[in-house]
Amino acid sequence: TSNHGLLELRAAIGEYLKSHHGLDYSPDKQILVTVGISQALDLAMRAILDPGDEVIIPEPTYVSYVPCVILAGGVPVTVPTHMENYFHVKPSDIESRITSKTKAILLGYPNNPTGAIMPRDELEKIAKIAKSYDLTVISDEIYERLVYGVDHTSFASLKGMADHTIHLGGFSKSYAMTGWRLGAAIGPTKLMEIFAKLNVNDESCTNHFIQYGGIEAL
Repeated sequence: TSNHGLLELRAAIGEYLKSHHGLDYSPDKQILVTVGISQALDLAMRAILDPGDEVIIPEPTYVSYVPCVILAGGVPVTVPTHMENYFHVKPSDIESRITSKTKAILLGYPNNPTGAIMPRDELEKIAKIAKSYDLTVISDEIYERLVYGVDHTSFASLKGMADHTIHLGGFSKSYAMTGWRLGAAIGPTKLMEIFAKLNVNDESCTNHFIQYGGIEAL
């Protein structure tokens, strides 16, 4: 298929993001289908990092976050979270770790492995920090549908953050498609152009018939 993925699937992903989160992305230019979120994460790191650039990562976190930063030549800067605070990362703890080399903040909420869900007002504080330091936020939202009794806030939907956020989404959890390896990276046009160039020489494209499974799921 196209290195970007089937246009019909990209359009369906765009419709989902608009109906659920009020986000408006171009299927042609801002959505790229990936081999699960893990490939999207790898593309994100290689697209934005120069050697020595730092990425702030709250912990506990998904096992691939730190290695993907390292493999792209970056430096992971971890921020501990604690059970007493429901494993919410404190915005002040993020800001205290920002240096001249900081390039991005990598968030995974709802969180694997803790199940933590960040309140909207705390995410807004992180967004304000990201904008003030001109940082990219990579938001892994693979578990967005598995929340109960609360509403999930998509980071890119926060005021002024769509142009500063790489949204990572996928089908493994919400649609019980674990092992099918179907995900997506969504973000600003210029970044998605870089993602596409990397993908041409990386996976080429995502499995053809599995993309039709994603269309059916949506």
